[in-house]
Amino acid sequence: MVAYQVYNRTTGDRFSCEEGQSVLKAMESKGYKCVPVGCRGGGCGFCMIKVISGSYECGKMSKRHCPPEALENGEVLACRIYPTKDLVIECHPGAGNFAD
Repeated sequence: MVAYQVYNRTTGDRFSCEEGQSVLKAMESKGYKCVPVGCRGGGCGFCMIKVISGSYECGKMSKRHCPPEALENGEVLACRIYPTKDLVIECHPGAGNFAD
């Protein structure tokens, strides 16, 4: 199975994310807590991150939390993105995020 590397510029963490695995699920499996977690289904907006570089596929996300202009800026929900190449991310400032 293919695994992509995800580097979190906010915390300095680096972790692997398997093909078809969401960034949030990969982050949680390694014990990293860059973002708060809510519904895990793209509806609550808690796990907002910003993708700085790399490519990914998006699952369905709430347009309230991820309107088209946010998506264009790489602002997405970690629970609903699936890397297709290595990623560099940041926790979205001001969204109640924390780092442990």
